[in-house]
Amino acid sequence: MLGRMVTLDGKPAGADDLLPLALTNFAHFTSMRVGADGSIRGLSLHLERLVRDCRTVYGVALDADRVRVQVRAALHGRPGPCVVRVTIYDPAVDMGHPVDAKDPQPLITVRPVGQLPPPPLRVQSVRYERDLPQVKHCGLFGALHARRAAQLAGADDALFTGCDGLVSEGGTWNVGFIDGNGTVVWPDAPVLPGVTMALLKQHAVGVSHRTAAVTLGQAKSMAAAFATNTSIGVRALSALDNESLSTDHPVLTALRDSYLSVPGESL
Repeated sequence: MLGRMVTLDGKPAGADDLLPLALTNFAHFTSMRVGADGSIRGLSLHLERLVRDCRTVYGVALDADRVRVQVRAALHGRPGPCVVRVTIYDPAVDMGHPVDAKDPQPLITVRPVGQLPPPPLRVQSVRYERDLPQVKHCGLFGALHARRAAQLAGADDALFTGCDGLVSEGGTWNVGFIDGNGTVVWPDAPVLPGVTMALLKQHAVGVSHRTAAVTLGQAKSMAAAFATNTSIGVRALSALDNESLSTDHPVLTALRDSYLSVPGESL
């Protein structure tokens, strides 16, 4: 098995390169699932996210073609499927003067990935709101602390609710619900604009979607619920707090089938 490769701007990354990232965590990223044929579902959306978030975090334009070339090189000779993560950060960042961080570079890592679909997920509601939720950033302390709290309570992961009591998202995934009419309901809340969520909205055959505010009580009364991101695809939620949820709803099957039928894009 090939070990994990870490490159920064196309070159092997050493400890000195990674230290600023570890000490400041001032960065953003995207993770992409690579198929057995080397293609990536939603590749263009992932690249758009990196460019958009780089403008928000660093105020500079990111060269998407440069990222594409470096991802292709990192995957060369590696059997799929796997997950490639592209983290954008400036190795010269200084905690006292983040405004001077103006030369962000791609840090690329590759890791194995599990099979689809993964087993259902039991979640515990936790009051938490991510900083700058529209950006997929590396500020994961709060999300991981919430996940730990949920796991200590006997669940697998946390489902966030805001100060207004409305459901938003999970720590590293979007959440969707299926109402009594079979419509997918996406929470109307500050959430990460997920790539997999966008693909499902575009490609789910025979499935209607709507966006609405979802209270915790409403979430527990839904016909079914699911987590979604690039690594897990569509993962059913089997329980929310103490309420059981269906894991074999036909709309869940339709969503999974639609997602798997989305053609991958070549690097």
